[in-house]
Parts: sequence; structure tokens; C-alpha cells
Amino acid sequence: MAKAGKGSGTHHAVPNPNGGWDVRRGGAERASGHFDTKREAIDRGREISRNAGTEFKIYNQDGRIGQSDSHGNDPRNIKG
Repeated sequence: MAKAGKGSGTHHAVPNPNGGWDVRRGGAERASGHFDTKREAIDRGREISRNAGTEFKIYNQDGRIGQSDSHGNDPRNIKG
């Protein structure tokens, strides 16, 4: 499984190898929260990410990023 990114400007919803899902800040050793379902992890992770103004990466069960949300830290520079 891919590791959560190293930047502290991100949060990640990742599958836990022992079951369930974790929300982690990028580069953190410990999870901010552990949840039974992916939906619960996404809901709480989005809330944390919005409050912190970070990117939020949602991983699939296979460990690859399936979705990404920007909450005030969008790395793209798109005008218009």
C-alpha cells in the first residue's frame, strides 16, 4: 500500500492494514482517527481538512489515490 504523502499540507483517508480506515496528516506516524468504514473516514477527514486548509487525498482499498479535494491549499494555479 502507498504511504500517505510527506507534506504536512495534506490529510489522507487510507485503509488500515488491520481493518477499517484511518485519517492521517501527511507525514504523521499516528492516525488522527480510526473508523470502521471508508465513508466515516471521508466525512471526518474532510472536516479536518477544511478546518486546517489542507489538501485531502482519499485512497482506494488498493492503496492508490482515488480522489483529491482542495480546502484552501490548491497546488494548481488556474485563472478564471
